[in-house]
Amino acid sequence: MNLEIFHKIKSNPIIYNYLREESYHYKYLYRNSNHLKEIESLAKEKYKLRSVDKIERIKDNIDLIKSFMDVLN
Repeated sequence: MNLEIFHKIKSNPIIYNYLREESYHYKYLYRNSNHLKEIESLAKEKYKLRSVDKIERIKDNIDLIKSFMDVLN
């Protein structure tokens, strides 16, 4: 793993926190530095930061507001 990859990890808190919890991924980074993109997608999936997760969260909030409105009526 070169210094550039290490800097990218340190500058991105999502990847950094994910690697602190799932440290076995360092093994793959030492073998292949292109594994960083896969780690980023895994981190976004774990922390629910994908666009699909954001849409799901908005949908849940709308359903919650709708249920409050139904109770008030």
